[in-house]
Amino acid sequence: MTWLPFLAVLVLAIAYMAMKRSGQISPKEATDYLKNGALVIDVRNANEFDSGHLMQASNIPLDRIEMTALSVLRDKNKVLLLHCSSGVRSRMAKKKLDELGYKKVFNLGSYERARKIITNQ
Repeated sequence: MTWLPFLAVLVLAIAYMAMKRSGQISPKEATDYLKNGALVIDVRNANEFDSGHLMQASNIPLDRIEMTALSVLRDKNKVLLLHCSSGVRSRMAKKKLDELGYKKVFNLGSYERARKIITNQ
């Protein structure tokens, strides 16, 4: 019976990790898209972006994604790879862009995950 709390914590941790990773593009797919000119979009706010960002990334904060996307991202068939600090905002941005009719929008996830994928680490 003493192992039951440990098992419950383990199951919750696995479920959390699976949920956090759900909807994220695989590193291989992202790398292939990057080789073919995909755009990397950082959806963190301007202060976060200014404090450090990926060289390839453009900043379109989540709270302005709907207003900015239509004027800046005119080609709705262009591959867009989104990231933020944890992957939550990029998942929300993906949903908004999908609703606006963008066809190839993918969530890279967190800044660290995006950095590793982009730099092949």
